[in-house]
Amino acid sequence: MKLEISIDGVGPISAEIDETGTETVEELKKSLPLRSTVNRWGSEIYFYVDFKAPLENGARSEMKVGEIAYWPNGPAIAIFFGPTPASSDDKPMAASDCNVIGTVEASPDMLSGARDGASIKVKHI
Repeated sequence: MKLEISIDGVGPISAEIDETGTETVEELKKSLPLRSTVNRWGSEIYFYVDFKAPLENGARSEMKVGEIAYWPNGPAIAIFFGPTPASSDDKPMAASDCNVIGTVEASPDMLSGARDGASIKVKHI
């Protein structure tokens, strides 16, 4: 499933969501379009969502640059583009385990332009 993520001051970003039928992805689909506010945590953008899903098989805290994950503790969606305060090296590390649901098609430089408090919109394309 393709999504468009629009962040004020950054522009639209394409995302590819894995459609393996997980509860997280099903809840995300039902909640589209989403509107929220950007929060920054190091080189991570996250935004709160109105749906809940449990931790699923394969949940993890060590991420790859460009991955999108659902953080049940938020509940929030996170986009990783570099080290976070939890990282011990240059790899992104989530605050706790997350369900990885896809990837963004944007450079870390582009994502680093997202500021705290910016409006974010997510829609199916």
